[in-house]
Amino acid sequence: MSTAVPAAPDIEVDPRLLEILVCPLTRGPLEYDREKGELISKGARLAYPIRDGVPIMLPEEARELDDGE
Repeated sequence: MSTAVPAAPDIEVDPRLLEILVCPLTRGPLEYDREKGELISKGARLAYPIRDGVPIMLPEEARELDDGE
């Protein structure tokens, strides 16, 4: 039995939206990780999920980044 998690499908987000979004904690820029379907805040060390094309900008919904990310 395989325990591998399938890769998230590429999620499209409106580029205009990406231009105006900032991290809610640091107010810093976000990087779009298309492969993982997340918006990355390096300043806060958080990855905000994108669900059904909608960024979920709640810190309690974000995952903490690993040291290598």
